[in-house]
Amino acid sequence: MVVLALGAALCIAVGTVVRQRTAAQVPVESNGALGPIGSLVKQPIWWVGTVVGILGYALQAAALGMGSLLLVQPLLVLSLLFALPLGARFAHRTISAAEWMWAAALTASVAILVVVGDPKPGVERAEARHWIVVCLIGLPFVALCVLASRKASGPRKALLLGISGGALFGVAAVLTKGVVHLVSRGVVPLLTSVELYALIAVAVAAITLQQSAFQAGALQASLPATTVMEPVVASALGFVVLGEYLATGRGGGAVLVVALVAMVAATVALARSSARDEAPAVNSP
Repeated sequence: MVVLALGAALCIAVGTVVRQRTAAQVPVESNGALGPIGSLVKQPIWWVGTVVGILGYALQAAALGMGSLLLVQPLLVLSLLFALPLGARFAHRTISAAEWMWAAALTASVAILVVVGDPKPGVERAEARHWIVVCLIGLPFVALCVLASRKASGPRKALLLGISGGALFGVAAVLTKGVVHLVSRGVVPLLTSVELYALIAVAVAAITLQQSAFQAGALQASLPATTVMEPVVASALGFVVLGEYLATGRGGGAVLVVALVAMVAATVALARSSARDEAPAVNSP
């Protein structure tokens, strides 16, 4: 399962870098109702990144079928370490020592959350009443991020879109776990389930927001937010709606709090570093 999650992280990183580089070259003026997607689907290199990303998602789904959200999703944050050097290489830019330090701190903090927390599985699918509460809280949050991004530009816009896209990817992870469970029960239960169609809708919205974030600014602005928001939201939902829990030993709670604070600090530092150093993008509004 860990191997599947690491493979997913690598594929997600490669697919993300390729799609970000392609989206960054699309002028904002060519955006349609779905953002830059209309122009991107006409470019073969974007499809290469998309196919690799789909492979990563398939590996993620396989890992979720074997383990809990609290274990699998935080491991995907390692895609940040794979993607940042790849993005810097394509951009002919050197990653600073501070960026490496914060990236390492981010990875170490997530590793501590996984190891010390010792995640335990819960149920496979959430109940309808849980999804109602998720919608009442999550939809306004995503809407506010998207509305705020329309008044921003450059790294700040990329950050806001990255946060909203990452949150939706977290919801998609929970839905994916339910869909994987339904697949094992047969075609009819799968096609008659709400989870399958909700997953499709959420995935389309998440990918659209992610591509818009890629177009708005450099990878260092949007990727840390997306990479962390997904496991944070997925883990929170795994705990609240699926009943997963952390079998933390004596004194482990304080360690987990420190790790969580370190994770948030590292994400903010990486985003601020990009906002300070990046020149205005040529396709910014």
